Amino acid sequence: MDARTETRHIPLCVDLDGTLLAADTLWEGAAIILLRNPLMLFPMLVWLAKGKARLKHEVALRSGRRAEDWPYRQAVIDRLMEEKKSGRELVLVTGAAPSVANDIAAHVGMFSSVMHSTDALNLTSSNKRRALVERYGDGAFDYMGNSRDDIAVFEVARRAIVVSPDAAAERWRRNHDAERLDTGKVSALAPMKSIRVHQWAKNVLIGVPMILNHEVLHFDAIVSVIIAFFAFSFLASAVYVINDLSDLANDRRHAKKRYRPLASGQMSVPTALVLAGCLIIASVALTVLLPWKFAGVLAFYACATTAYTFVLKRKLLVDVFTLAGLYTTRIVAGAAATGTELSFWLVSFAIFFFLSLALVKRYVELHEFEDKDGGNVPGRGYLAVDFEMVGQAGVASAFTSALVLALYVHSKELQEMYTTPWALWPLCPLVLYMLLRIWMLARRGMLHEDPVVFIMRDWRSQLTMLIGALLILFGAIGPQ
Repeated sequence: MDARTETRHIPLCVDLDGTLLAADTLWEGAAIILLRNPLMLFPMLVWLAKGKARLKHEVALRSGRRAEDWPYRQAVIDRLMEEKKSGRELVLVTGAAPSVANDIAAHVGMFSSVMHSTDALNLTSSNKRRALVERYGDGAFDYMGNSRDDIAVFEVARRAIVVSPDAAAERWRRNHDAERLDTGKVSALAPMKSIRVHQWAKNVLIGVPMILNHEVLHFDAIVSVIIAFFAFSFLASAVYVINDLSDLANDRRHAKKRYRPLASGQMSVPTALVLAGCLIIASVALTVLLPWKFAGVLAFYACATTAYTFVLKRKLLVDVFTLAGLYTTRIVAGAAATGTELSFWLVSFAIFFFLSLALVKRYVELHEFEDKDGGNVPGRGYLAVDFEMVGQAGVASAFTSALVLALYVHSKELQEMYTTPWALWPLCPLVLYMLLRIWMLARRGMLHEDPVVFIMRDWRSQLTMLIGALLILFGAIGPQ
């Protein structure tokens, strides 16, 4: 009798990558290794030449990934718990390396046995099919999988349970009327979320030198600023994607960041790499249309933000000074793109202004750990008890920025540039109002996003900036 017709209880075999996990252990491990040391690409090519199973083994040894670092599909876990309670045998059957498979199986704690790849055998597709048939018999097991590689196993299983399928697996499921386990909706906009288009608001800073030097009516300057804006935005978005790749483990332990497309598994590592590459190419293509000085500033930004991503963001205080410098670099880039002379006063003001915003950004993160009695903040060089000191430094930076602005308003340079220089004095209290309000909101736990982005969205901040712009306009064209 064909085992497919039997009603006796048979084992449920479960795939790992893309099924139990919303991630691919090989791709993610390889990406982490290459981000730490790009020269590891050459050993990886050698391992791949010896077989994919060898590559998986070597990557698993070096990736440093632990079982708790992976994104598990809760719907699959819940289903397995139900099956386990009913007395069913659960078997993890995966093409992952032994160390990865065994570590995850022990962490989940529901599998009676584990079948995995070895140095010589890559346990996927036809190899997995053959191994399962040899162990249980044709049609004597149920199988839960998700991808094209799993179709060969679906064909010999008594029953197939399809989880978050790719296109090929979904076609097979429909043709065979197989069960699909609902794991929730996967947003088609995940790549757009990962590039953080809302963060592009920061890059309007590129237009500041043009405005302050009264060149807003120059068509060439406007075109240059627009091109520079998108060149900077594309590069910054590529860095966001790379940053998310490098910080996956910490993001998955974070209450909010674990919902990011990469951390949650809504976007795959290959998709992320292709997306970052396309953004970098687009940025370079736009940069060639601008003066070489802009290319130099953009290259500096790329190096600095890469250093921040991999090293500096974990260093006490160095991270906030770097952030302030990266914000200020946008203003420098705007001057380079339009050929505008950069004011010493503008750079000095920007450094203190953005240092205050960088400190408030870190303050918000530390505020979440206030009750943890000095515990380490994941991925940062701070302790929870540091939030008060960070707050004091941030407020001091806010007042210093207003002081620098006051000195500039009183300087000869401004007196010569504006016909009504006294009209610019109200800018000082306006700047203080904007910064101190942000700090008060942060202290109340009401600031939940990047402070620069908050300023661009908040209507009170927008009104403050509008008043400031009108004061500058009146100072430039008003009566003497």
